[in-house]
Amino acid sequence: QVQLVQSGGGLVQAGGSLRLSCAASGSIFSINDMGWYHQAPGKQRDFLAVITSGGSTNYADSVKGRFIISRDNAKNTVYLQMNSLKPEDTAVYYCNADVLATSRSRQNVWGQGTQVTVSS
Repeated sequence: QVQLVQSGGGLVQAGGSLRLSCAASGSIFSINDMGWYHQAPGKQRDFLAVITSGGSTNYADSVKGRFIISRDNAKNTVYLQMNSLKPEDTAVYYCNADVLATSRSRQNVWGQGTQVTVSS
């Protein structure tokens, strides 16, 4: 069983910064892509950023230049540094990982979600 546990988030004023963390644990053989998504009330879950095991990154246009995704492979952890936050960034943020378990089964795993609220 593999799980992702998120930390960080909270309330911040517009223009401020927050950092989210997401640590994977369990029967992990390797982790491929790790990413972040967010979901605003009444809306679908949207892609924000992804990072490969080799460190290549890709971002949604809405966060490019403001958010930075990074990972620590030794700690099986992915981070999302969010800068210049806007009220429209308010949402529940989820991490995601493409995991190869020790059983050699491939699992797509989600974190529990964390609320980010940006006040104007």
